[in-house]
Amino acid sequence: MLKLSPSVLSADFGHLAEDIQIIDQAGSEYIHLDVMDGSFVPNISFGAPVIKSVRPVSDKVFDVHLMIDEPVRFLQDYKNCGADIVTVHAEACKHLHRTIAAIKELGMKAGVALNPATPLSVLDYVLEDVDMILIMSVNPGFGGQKFIPSSLRKITETRALLNSRGLQTDIQVDGGVTLSNVAEIIQAGANVLVAGSAVFKGDKVENVKAFHKIFSEIQ
Repeated sequence: MLKLSPSVLSADFGHLAEDIQIIDQAGSEYIHLDVMDGSFVPNISFGAPVIKSVRPVSDKVFDVHLMIDEPVRFLQDYKNCGADIVTVHAEACKHLHRTIAAIKELGMKAGVALNPATPLSVLDYVLEDVDMILIMSVNPGFGGQKFIPSSLRKITETRALLNSRGLQTDIQVDGGVTLSNVAEIIQAGANVLVAGSAVFKGDKVENVKAFHKIFSEIQ
């Protein structure tokens, strides 16, 4: 099933709860929350207290993307604030398998993100343990970047690898996803689409509907 996960990094932080309610009621399946620490990525966004403050306004899946060094240190905090899925970067974990196991022990789904230059081979020995693979189609740290075209090949190779092992693991794509390229991204093998500017700039309700119209045409 195709799912839209609007990234609140592009929302109006002065009206964050209201913006989340709008995209929830418009039909977004997930809410994507980008946590940045200013170390793993060259920017700082928000952390568990902000997520906890907006958790009551939506019962949709909170899809928390941790762009932070050694995220295993803070997993309990994100469980406590209401995360449903926690995605960590392979590049940020000293012990990736241990981190994935810790996420699942806390009762959350585990995702692993790969930066544009990170090969799929880093997932060889954890592939059966993850619920979602996040293919970064921009270098992480800033919203509003353009989609890196080589990401399509990586998405295709990821889906082929999963199929070869008989796995139905979700493939999420984050970075530069727009109404003009989302069909191509889905056809490459992705099924969870993160969109920031393409949802929050302009009419949020109409933007969500436009994504879902494309989803329904493909499905």
